[in-house]
Amino acid sequence: MSEMRLQKFLANSGVCSRRKAEELILAGKVKVNGKVVKELGTKVNLNIDEIILENKKIKYVEKYKYILLNKPVGYVTTVKDQFDRPIVLDLIKNCDAKLLPVGRLDMYTSGALILTNDGDFIYKVTHPKNEIEKTYNATVRGIVSEKDVEELKNGVKVDDYVTGKAKVKILKINKEKNISRIEITIHEGKNREVRKMCEAVGKKVIALHRTKIGNINVKDLKIGEWRYLSDLEIKNILTDK
Repeated sequence: MSEMRLQKFLANSGVCSRRKAEELILAGKVKVNGKVVKELGTKVNLNIDEIILENKKIKYVEKYKYILLNKPVGYVTTVKDQFDRPIVLDLIKNCDAKLLPVGRLDMYTSGALILTNDGDFIYKVTHPKNEIEKTYNATVRGIVSEKDVEELKNGVKVDDYVTGKAKVKILKINKEKNISRIEITIHEGKNREVRKMCEAVGKKVIALHRTKIGNINVKDLKIGEWRYLSDLEIKNILTDK
């Protein structure tokens, strides 16, 4: 393939997601052969065209890498942080690819996080229409009841929306300490959604860990460790429900 859409070129070069690439193009931040381009339908020739993003020449990436990280608490899911906090890329050693996180985990949530330089993969996994499931173990203050479970399964009011249907089960209850541990599987992945869901039924999350993305889990990875995804995992993630 010698030609492709400009936003796909940027995404596949590992500089940003495809949605972010579209925003940058519309904002006039991208030049093709010295001219600002604002049309999302613009196609570029990989062999001869020069693409400049914010005064930096972008090279096309021929080989993609896909990494699964078991993120520790205290790391920010971003490629840089204005407050100089630790970022997830600090944990990825001996990988020369320019990686981007696939979705986000907040600073105080640990667990499964995929990073890649494949912008199309990021777009497909994070787009709501694909409904990729994410599974979390949440430790909450209070005793979770079956009523709470049913409410969470059917959707609860969070901010200005009602959450979609979820899979929920009680893993452990400690009445003496007044804490419960539950497993929640969702496919929406909105900002701090699991925490807000638990708060909606009167339970404050005191620890949150994402165990799986689709059928890819971090059970064999210690906190802070990472590994490459297998070809089969990469192929199957969009069909895992």
